[in-house]
Formats: sequence, structure tokens, C-alpha cells
Amino acid sequence: MDYVLQKLRKRNMTALSKLTPINVVEYLDKYIIGQDKAKRAVSIALRNRWRRQQVNKPLQEDIIPNNIILIGPTGVGKTEIARRLAHLTNSPFIKVEASKFTEVGYVGRDVESMVRELMDFAFNQVKSELNKEFETKAQEIAVERVLDILLPCPFKPNDPDIEEKEARYLRSREKMRTKLLSGSLDEKIISVSMEDSLTPPTDFFPPNIISFDMVDFNFSEMLSNVLPSRKDKTKEMNVKTAISFFKEVEIGKLISRDRVIEEAKYRVENNGIIFIDEIDKIASLDKKSTADVSKSGVQRDLLPIVEGSNVPTKYGIINTTHILFIAAGAFHVAKPSDLIPELQGRFPIRVELNSLSKEDFEKILTIPQNALTKQYTAMFKTEKVDLSFEEEAISEIASFAAIANEKMEDIGARRLQTIINAVLDDYLFEMPNPKMKKVAISSKMIVDKVNPLIEDEDLSKYIL
Repeated sequence: MDYVLQKLRKRNMTALSKLTPINVVEYLDKYIIGQDKAKRAVSIALRNRWRRQQVNKPLQEDIIPNNIILIGPTGVGKTEIARRLAHLTNSPFIKVEASKFTEVGYVGRDVESMVRELMDFAFNQVKSELNKEFETKAQEIAVERVLDILLPCPFKPNDPDIEEKEARYLRSREKMRTKLLSGSLDEKIISVSMEDSLTPPTDFFPPNIISFDMVDFNFSEMLSNVLPSRKDKTKEMNVKTAISFFKEVEIGKLISRDRVIEEAKYRVENNGIIFIDEIDKIASLDKKSTADVSKSGVQRDLLPIVEGSNVPTKYGIINTTHILFIAAGAFHVAKPSDLIPELQGRFPIRVELNSLSKEDFEKILTIPQNALTKQYTAMFKTEKVDLSFEEEAISEIASFAAIANEKMEDIGARRLQTIINAVLDDYLFEMPNPKMKKVAISSKMIVDKVNPLIEDEDLSKYIL
């Protein structure tokens, strides 16, 4: 178990060491068009985390992350940059909305819940990785246990002619193993002993009575020691299901919950990323109004988390000092300077993202690996229909998206999804259709479908 955890940690550190700022930007360029300043800022912040972990321990603790505020309208890539960054590094990552938090003493989410969510994510992440590492070994043990049921040992250690009986039994077992692995015995019904304790779920208490986010012990383990065991009970199931059952049981035995928590805590405290969206919604414009006072309260509650404090979770105490915080907001009305000074100081890097132009939309539709045109082409392929977009059609979609963003609320690249869906709506409804083999989207089709919506301002507000 310890060896496997060390291997996982070493693998992650090796991967992180190869992520130079230039490499990170090249990766982000595959999915996000433009926004070079933002990509540069997050790539440096990421590299600085690896650099900190190479420094001697005493100084290592004093190097704090350069938290970032991304400033720009919705749909320009703020969230996508943070999400892709976390995916690239295999770091624990969560996105929260600042506007959903309330200050201490009021009903609503408290700011510490973001740390608890991050730890939940990391715990499940580590557990999933360990499941994969032990999957082969657990599968082998599961097969042996099913073989024990299908072909129990017919002799005892003190039987006469033990060697001959044992050799005969092992030959029969190997033949049975071959059948088992070939799948020919999958539907054979066998009786499996239920060795797990009868433990009810831990969510049977009403949520208003007790918060299990704060409980620092394994409730299921406690109940398993109190409630009666069902070792003598058996259950009928087919061989295929039995192998899966034993596999889960063996993985549970091989993986220590305490060691999973230890590794998850290490990842959160050293590599965790929390993306705080809509931070401009808690900026205070009028310090005298009740609403703005409440916003200031949320900022004050947020401050110690960002500065570095100990947060209690059901897995133990988590220190937030070296968690990377990336905040984002449109800041149409409020400005970063409207945040309380202490919080401003904890976000030293501020990057403004640009609004997207027609040329940007054309690139977004074609260049990224997950471009919308590629997504819809793949979906049409599942219905055995070849979808294609003419070059002029791409230009028209981009043009209409830019016009719609100018006439209405600027929602960035999200406008592209709305326009493409409006154009493809009839085809998406009619498929599957044996007569439909190819669909070529032309510029005329785009104009005929979208132009009436753009010209009718009342209609465009609801459809585009």
C-alpha cells in the first residue's frame, strides 16, 4: 500500500516537473483561443508550485502561492483555463460561486465548505487511482475465491496419498479456471457467503440535525462494530457477479482508508486549486447598505481561508496556506479595488481577459480539439450521418455570434452553442433517418435560419 502511494506521488511529481510554463501554454492553446496573458499567469503560478516543493523545508513553508484574479465577461475562457489547468496536473480542483456564500451566522453555505468539497474530491481521486492499481491483484484473488466455491478442496492435509490427491485436484482446478476465464461459466449460479457487516448508510439523519461534513470519524466502521454480523448468511448469484463482488471486497481490504486520507490531504494542501467564480458579486460598492455589509462579511470570512488557516473536515484538519486560489469575475459594475484591502492583497496577480471577436469565434469553431463543430460531427456520426460545415458557414456563424453579443448581453463563446443548436435543431430531431446520410451546412442555411432571429430583437432575446 505504502509503496503504491509512493509510486503515485512520484509519478505526479515527475509529470509536474515536465510542465514548464511554455509547455502549459501550448497545452492550453489546444482548447482555448487567445487570452495569452491569462495563460501565461496561470502557467507561471503552476510552475511556482513545483519550484516551492524543490526548496529546502524551512523556506518551503514561507513560499505562498500567487493567487490570481481573472477579469473579463462570461464565456471568454476564465473557467476553462482553470479547469484545464487542474486536469493537466491531476490536481484536486473544485469550482465554487462566491455569490452562493453567506457570512457566518446566516443561513446558507459557509466559506469553509469549499475546502471540505476539495478534500472530498481528493479522497475520491486517490481512492479511484488506488482501485486501478490494485484492480489486477484483486481480480486474481476474486477468481481464486470463486474457484474455491466451484471446486472446494476434497481432501484434508492428513489424508493418505495426499500428493496424488493434491495433484489431481490442482489439474481439475486449472481446467475449471480455464472455463471460468473464458466466460463459459458466467451464468452459473453459486452461493456466496456475505462476509461484510450489516451497516446502514450514514445519511439517515436529517441534514438539519447534524452535518457529517464536520464528523471526523468513519460512522460506518463504528456501526459495523456495534451491529450484528451476517457472516453465516449466503446469497445466490451468478459467477460473473460473484467475481465482481469478491473483487470489490478484496480492493476494500487492500486499501487503507487512513492512507488514502493521508495522500488526499497531501494533495489538497500542496496541489489543490479552488476556482472562485463571480467574486465581483461580493464586492462592496455602498458600504452603508445592508446588502453590501453582508457582502463584506463574506469577504472577511473568505480572507482567513485564502491567507491560510486550519479547516476542520471529516478527514481531519486541512491547512489552506498553499492551496492555489483563482478568482474570476466580469467586474462590469464593481472593480477589484472594491474588494476589502486585505482580500485584494491575497490576489496579487490580476489579468484582464479580452472580449471575443468574430475572428476569435472562427478559430474557436475549428481549431480546439473539443471545438463545437467537431463535437456535433461526432454526435451525427453516431446516427451514421456525415455532418460538414462549409468555410463560409463557419464565418457566418462567427459573424452572427459577434453581432448577437453586441446587441444583447455579451456571453462570449457560449453564443456559438446557441446559434449552432438553432441551425441543427431540425436534424437533431429527425435523426435517426435512413434517408439522411449527409448534411452539409452552407452559409445560406445559416443566414436563412439565424438572420430572422437577429433582426427580431424581441425574439432574439429569448432564442439567441
